Amino acid sequence: MPDPAPPTPLTDSEFRATAGAVLSGIEASIDRWLQDDVIDIDASRTGGMLELDFPDRSKIVINMQPPLHELWLAARSGGFHFKLVSDRWIDTRSGADFQSVLSTCASEQAGVTLLF
Repeated sequence: MPDPAPPTPLTDSEFRATAGAVLSGIEASIDRWLQDDVIDIDASRTGGMLELDFPDRSKIVINMQPPLHELWLAARSGGFHFKLVSDRWIDTRSGADFQSVLSTCASEQAGVTLLF
């Protein structure tokens, strides 16, 4: 297996802006789904943490980790750590893309297909 690509170097302010944009994008998707009556997920954001509450009372938590320049995702199926590599947030263990992992975890917990 080839070595994974190195993370994209970021300043602290670049990390905050880039990771913050990811959280804002997730919130926008959830708002659209609520308006389109797809699913009612409650999203609450406190600083660098976004908590998603699903109808079955399960949660997904996405958390910015500024000292490590990582995004962390905790879901019923497990925990994941992502680093920015060439404009994509990549899981540090599996190499999976953040959007794919989030979509899979959210779909499992929602009981409907959700694509971020």
